[in-house]
Amino acid sequence: MIRVTADKGAYDIHCKWGALADLAPHMRDAGLSGTAFVVTDSNVGPQFGERTLAALDAHGITAALFTIPAGEASKSLDTVREIYDWLLDHRAERSSAIISLGGGVVGDLTGFVASSYLRGVPFVQCPTSLLSMVDASIGGKVGVDHPRGKNLIGAFYPPRLVVQDTSLLASLPSRSLREGFAEAIKHGLIMDPPMLDILEHDAKRLLSVEPELTTELVARNAALKAKVVSEDEREGGLRMTLNYGHTIGHAIEAVTGYTSVLHGEAISVGMMAAAAIGERIGVTPPAIAERQRRLFELYGLPMTMPGLNTSAVMDATRIDKKVAGKKLRWVLLEDLGRPVIRDDVPDDVVADVLRTLFGG
Repeated sequence: MIRVTADKGAYDIHCKWGALADLAPHMRDAGLSGTAFVVTDSNVGPQFGERTLAALDAHGITAALFTIPAGEASKSLDTVREIYDWLLDHRAERSSAIISLGGGVVGDLTGFVASSYLRGVPFVQCPTSLLSMVDASIGGKVGVDHPRGKNLIGAFYPPRLVVQDTSLLASLPSRSLREGFAEAIKHGLIMDPPMLDILEHDAKRLLSVEPELTTELVARNAALKAKVVSEDEREGGLRMTLNYGHTIGHAIEAVTGYTSVLHGEAISVGMMAAAAIGERIGVTPPAIAERQRRLFELYGLPMTMPGLNTSAVMDATRIDKKVAGKKLRWVLLEDLGRPVIRDDVPDDVVADVLRTLFGG
């Protein structure tokens, strides 16, 4: 069990192969015993929706299920309204728990609903993707996208509980599994260099979702994220370093309409951009950028995105949440485990790097 401390209350992360069966007992331990409302998507619901309802019912927790279309396009205020209507139809109360069963999109969306419905109801995270387990389900950043940018509408609203069943990862399509390793690699680069050795040496075992090793890696990443969140819940400084690669990554997602590029894929290209920018301004050693490149290659993650419009991506970065005083703050690497935040990166350096990655 991993403990996260937060201003609005501490919560536990339970990471185990088969943990979904213990969802109801964990909820009761967290003081949750009312009706539960599970939000999932059209990919996860058919596989694990009924299993989740049965696990809750077996321990006397009545639950209902709402399914949204899979994909980033569902992370919108329109979908939020649909879930509000469903909750109202079922007379969900302040004592009711809203459970996210899915990846980062479902978690962010469901958490935003929980933060705002009846001015806040208990929220439980049951992540089903690697990306969500190692990153998105921890920390309480919830929200939806705006057509002009990713996660521009949201709140800090920590869950009451996170239950990570690593056995669910065995059902992920290869592309969805691989994108999750982008966030794990990011954690290794910015704060846990020894983990990079594991990611390099055990890639085949991790990509085949070996139970013990997979659970160990997920728990290690969850503990890293939990430590950062506990020290800097509202992204005042330390937590901002978790955005390594996200400035360009989020811009890529916005420009491509949140449809054709997965989050982890956009972030891997964003990290390549950050490494190249760091090299150009004398911050990042070439050896760091090269090791990062080899890791992405090992996990089949993209490092370029041919055909994207450089000007459009540049424009999208200007409404990024990390803009302060009209200056964009970049997370760069001085060395493995030594991220630095810079607001003096020239636009022409960024544009030149992007033209290299986008092929024109």
